[in-house]
Amino acid sequence: MGKQSEFEKALEGKSIGPLTLDNKWHRIFRFIEKTDEITSLENELNGLLKEQARLKSEASKMRTLKSQLMDEIVAVMDSNDATAKKKKEENSRLIDEINQKAEENEERSLDLPRDISMVNKKLMLLTMDACYDLIGDNYVQINSISDWINNVRVELKKNIVKKQEMEIKNVEMYSYMHDIFGPDVVELFDIKYDIEGKRQEILDRQRAIKEQKAREAAKENGTQ
Repeated sequence: MGKQSEFEKALEGKSIGPLTLDNKWHRIFRFIEKTDEITSLENELNGLLKEQARLKSEASKMRTLKSQLMDEIVAVMDSNDATAKKKKEENSRLIDEINQKAEENEERSLDLPRDISMVNKKLMLLTMDACYDLIGDNYVQINSISDWINNVRVELKKNIVKKQEMEIKNVEMYSYMHDIFGPDVVELFDIKYDIEGKRQEILDRQRAIKEQKAREAAKENGTQ
């Protein structure tokens, strides 16, 4: 089953309003670029919605105008003068035109919901397709970056251990040289590398590790 078929199946029985009236639909395109087909359907849907709104407005105006024309006919119904007769004929003609136009609009109004739904569904499927592709591409990059992070994390741990081992070796060599040659000779090395400071740093780090392990052990034994 293709993506489009899966999307159509997922949409079965769902009632989703016109997408172009939903601000969240517009916000999707901060992440993806609208294709020409999506833009075309968006314009078509907006056109149908405007037509629907126009027909509703016209229907309301025609009802009002027809009511006014009929009131005018009733007002001169009992009059037989030429002006009244002409008024009745003219209003009757206008009412016939309104009725014909209203009938045409009604037929179109009945077709519009189907047309709107059809275009909206096409727009939904294209939107889902575009989002699906972008999300899929993002997942590929996310997994690639995650692998890179994991590899870097492993290398980082290795280098941290390597660095600490080298520091410990320097401190040990410093201690041996200090005992063998005396502080005056060792001071030459201190100029380029703060061995004593690094030694204290290592001791502090080892002490912190021991204290942390002690706290964890105490916590496990329920003594804290």
